[in-house]
Amino acid sequence: MGNLPKIAVFSGPTATISNSPPLITSNKARVEHGLDRLPDRFDALRPQRLAAPVTIYVETLSAHPLERDAADLYSPPDGWLDADDEFQTTDPGAGTPVYRIRLEPGDGLYPLPFMGRQADGSPWDGAGVNRLSDHDRTRQTFYPDSSRLYEEIDRLGIGQDGRVNLLSSRATFDHYRPAPSGGYRNAPDPEIPGEDYFGYFPFHLRTEPDLGSLARSTNIVQRALDTGDYIGAQWLEGSSTTEETMYWLGLVIDTEVPLVGHLAQRAHQLVSADGDRNIIDGVEYLTSGVALDDQGRDSVGAVVLVDEVVFAARDAAKTDARPGNFVATGGHGGIVATMGGYGPPKLTYLPTRLHTYRSEVRLSTVPTDVPTVLGAIGDTVATTVAVKDEAGGLMAEAMPRVQIVKFGRYHGPDDELEITERTRANLAAGALGGFVAEGMSPYGLMNLAQDDALRLATFCGHPTVVVGRGNTGGMASDLGPLVISGDNLTATKARMLLLACLLRFGALPPATDPTSPTKDEYRATKSAIAKLQHIFATH
Repeated sequence: MGNLPKIAVFSGPTATISNSPPLITSNKARVEHGLDRLPDRFDALRPQRLAAPVTIYVETLSAHPLERDAADLYSPPDGWLDADDEFQTTDPGAGTPVYRIRLEPGDGLYPLPFMGRQADGSPWDGAGVNRLSDHDRTRQTFYPDSSRLYEEIDRLGIGQDGRVNLLSSRATFDHYRPAPSGGYRNAPDPEIPGEDYFGYFPFHLRTEPDLGSLARSTNIVQRALDTGDYIGAQWLEGSSTTEETMYWLGLVIDTEVPLVGHLAQRAHQLVSADGDRNIIDGVEYLTSGVALDDQGRDSVGAVVLVDEVVFAARDAAKTDARPGNFVATGGHGGIVATMGGYGPPKLTYLPTRLHTYRSEVRLSTVPTDVPTVLGAIGDTVATTVAVKDEAGGLMAEAMPRVQIVKFGRYHGPDDELEITERTRANLAAGALGGFVAEGMSPYGLMNLAQDDALRLATFCGHPTVVVGRGNTGGMASDLGPLVISGDNLTATKARMLLLACLLRFGALPPATDPTSPTKDEYRATKSAIAKLQHIFATH
């Protein structure tokens, strides 16, 4: 084990890949305690630990329907069970041939009926005491970190060769909780849903991480990889958002090791749980070294690995809530490797975009303080804001506020209101901010009232990135020097890159009168936007 490579695994929010079905009281328990039975033919078997050694007897040749057909290839049974179910070493006549198995607690998890009941003795029929129970009366279905998930895959997942240990045979793992889906409510330091962990089931208890969570997660990932202990990292998150988190990490994490994002359309332990396979494939991708250049550095950048396809994180997009429905957006490739079957992972192309240790917005390039703008529209002052702490980590309270605004034909009378009011709020707080305008496909054009509001915001220090609506398969047109072309990025990806740019460069220089900037103010704004345009053209 000491010679195996080590991988860092990070648990992210609302992660179906680390979710599990609710624990339902088995019929074994219901019969034992005089409760009404479920109509099910079989009990669900859930991985649990033995408390003491036990000897069991298993009917021989019962592991496959054609074992008996090959009985001549097998050794004799360990013994027989007689009519009283007593074990005999010689056939008592009409006895049942059996294997004798000694199960030990140290063997690991075993699938067994779930015997738990509620505190009042009633059975569990769902996650909560009642269907709409609050957090304090609902059991969590998400795992608090990836350690138990990896143990279950390693113990119970079977490879094509009939062997197990599909993870531990390849690597060792350290498990981190930057923004986990499950938390410890009764630990010495109780964790708070919506602040310390972020699940979505039951749906009425759903929580979502904020920008501060993104900052903390970034710092945890960077510190872990700075140790130099790992050949790569795996990030586990909900399927709808893994793509944008991985693009972010690929932009800002200063590392030479590969970053792999994983997700699932079906929860762990369900029939055809796709996340388990994705995790195994991710370990194979990392340990194979396929992503490394001649100097041992990652040549691919952050990826999303799903359904035996490896997408560049910049281009990956979920298009439907079914396995197999991730696509490459932007019209220029996006699938960097394939894997599956009996062969090793194979690279299909290398992205030209800058990433990780080559990124010009990676964490190590972000200054301690950047320019920002404070005040009100038409009455602003240029100042600075600290974006990194003394340890070099991102400050949660300083994370930029980037809003996505969308174009739709048949505009209303106040379509610009969300832009103007967001600009006012950012100025009042002295917060870094900007906009992603998701306009016509592919040109990125907005309606005229939105254009005017975005121009006003620009001269208040708020840059605008323009992209086409949806997956345009092309590039947003150059609409002039006062906006940033989002290239072929989707709006969500453009938002992540603008967040990184604002941390790196800060706000645009404000004009004294944003409705009528001077020539010098116009030139200063144009020059600042050109720096951002360079980043969008290369990342």
